[in-house]
Amino acid sequence: MLRRVWAIFVARNREFMRDRASLAWNLILPVALVFGLSFAFDGQRDEYTVGVLQDEALIDTSRHPFLDTRFVQFVPYRDTDEALLKVERHQLDMLLDPGPPVRYWINPEAAKGYFIEFALLQSAAGNPEAVVKQQIAGDPIRYSDWVLPGILGMNMMFSCLFGVGYVIVRYRKNGFLKRLRATPLTALEFIMAQVASRMLLIMLITSFVYTGTHLLLDTRMEGSYLTLFVVGLVGAISMVSLGLIVSARVTSEELAGGLLNMINWPMMMLSGVWFSLEGTGRVMHAISQIFPLTHVLDSARAVMLDGATFLDVAPALGALTVQSALFLAIGAAIFRWERF
Repeated sequence: MLRRVWAIFVARNREFMRDRASLAWNLILPVALVFGLSFAFDGQRDEYTVGVLQDEALIDTSRHPFLDTRFVQFVPYRDTDEALLKVERHQLDMLLDPGPPVRYWINPEAAKGYFIEFALLQSAAGNPEAVVKQQIAGDPIRYSDWVLPGILGMNMMFSCLFGVGYVIVRYRKNGFLKRLRATPLTALEFIMAQVASRMLLIMLITSFVYTGTHLLLDTRMEGSYLTLFVVGLVGAISMVSLGLIVSARVTSEELAGGLLNMINWPMMMLSGVWFSLEGTGRVMHAISQIFPLTHVLDSARAVMLDGATFLDVAPALGALTVQSALFLAIGAAIFRWERF
């Protein structure tokens, strides 16, 4: 069994390495995106964002006049420590506890915090003594620090889904799978070889891209590199397994491309690749938890930006493992060697 899996594994790796265009695309695109977005958006955030300490999901503007201020996004927080960390890192311009008594925290080094404080004090002009100010210091998280995991995850997603899903459909269409069926190779062995091959290539490419951008842009890394690698590895397995479901029976490359894009784009938009989902509704958060990419990006950012340990990201890794097992089981069960 292992010899058969190894033979398919080696053959797929050689096929990919000989496709110089695909290899170059997987290396150049994420690097170009990180540098371009870093140059364009680092230090820029147009809207004022204020965290509000409360248990409810909706902001009650009647609690304080400031909560009805225009052009300010108010985001509810239950965890004070989490919200204070975001103020420290300039991700929130202010944290407000409507009280009573009314308290607020700002970072004195944050320009937007300086101006949003004026708006708060103006709303309490009749009784400024009732507002208690507290300061918290810290360095900002640049957009390049935040978006790097998203771009790496997006590149991983496209490579995993199209690198397996599209390729297997092509194999079935040109009769390659039909010839393999005449060998002792089983569907599970073929799938295992495809998963292992794509996982190896993706991890090598992702590690190379991350190392280069990290060294050149000096991006933040608070946690363990080993934990980050494990997050990427488990995530890659999950997304490759998802691609196998699409390719298990489809015979048309056009249909496969459409189905894969139908998975890719919602996952990319709702998993937090380009922007944070903070402030969105509970329904949006619930939908985002369906996608493997959401768990990968949340875990990677927790490790890189917050110094999360393996135990901290273990629940997300568990969810990815369950998804992988489910996707593999479905893919192996419905796999078809021939076109008809």
